[in-house]
Amino acid sequence: MDKIVVWYLRMSLIYFTAGAAIGLGMLIWPHEAGSYTAVHAHLNLLGFMSMMIYGVGYHILPKFSGAHIYSPAIMTVQFWFANAGLIGMAVSWPLKMRGSMPSLSGAVLTLSAAVSLIAIFLFAFNILKTIKPVEMK
Repeated sequence: MDKIVVWYLRMSLIYFTAGAAIGLGMLIWPHEAGSYTAVHAHLNLLGFMSMMIYGVGYHILPKFSGAHIYSPAIMTVQFWFANAGLIGMAVSWPLKMRGSMPSLSGAVLTLSAAVSLIAIFLFAFNILKTIKPVEMK
């Protein structure tokens, strides 16, 4: 298994653990829960689920299509974009919800969301260029 694929899977599990811990914290401190709802959701969905899909997809889909990944470089760049975007959102969302540094937190949140979207586009592009078209009979 490629090292970068292992890192996607590792980060997936780290985000899953962090998302679950924040969920528990939301139960223990319900007065703070509203500031962390989006963080909890994004760590579990973009963090755990998407990183797992990226890692498994990069490992299995080329094998199913009988091809090598179109661009290992895109795979690595996408890893860093996905993590930077998610971490940026996780840090800036509670600040924005609390009204702390509204201009800065809003700008960081928007930029982080854009970086996450770029990561998604990179994954889609890399996988679509990797898989072979199916011949219709």
